[in-house]
Amino acid sequence: MTRVLYPGSFDPIHNGHLELIEVAASLFDSVVVATIGNPQKTSGLFSLAERHEMIEASVAHLSNVEAVAWSSLVVDLAKQVEADFLVKGLRAVSDFESELQQSQMNLAISGVHTLFIPSATEHSFVASKWIREIARFGGDITSMVPAPVAQRLADTFAP
Repeated sequence: MTRVLYPGSFDPIHNGHLELIEVAASLFDSVVVATIGNPQKTSGLFSLAERHEMIEASVAHLSNVEAVAWSSLVVDLAKQVEADFLVKGLRAVSDFESELQQSQMNLAISGVHTLFIPSATEHSFVASKWIREIARFGGDITSMVPAPVAQRLADTFAP
């Protein structure tokens, strides 16, 4: 059985993330999606608990996917959940540069390899920071996020 870990801040999860999760779920026996507290990013819109809830609701249709929240090194979580690999999504060349360095560091400190999955063209422009900004100003993000996330954003920014 091959188990992979897909870590990210997911603030909030969007359809690009969901696409990667669905692809990973079709390729591997088990997928753990981890919302991570990232100290390099400014405080998020949603708490770890809220992001975890949105991920759980968004992946409920996938029987081999589970969601967790984590606030330490990704490689420590990979060891805890017995992940064979980390998976990361790539939208553009700029993502590769950052993700490659991260994957090399993770490999050096833990021996865990990272597999990259490119996003489909229709999701390559979607980023959580843009979703938050559009939703904050009342824009329509329903085609870019799972329904539970669209509802949470609507509730968060309701007048």
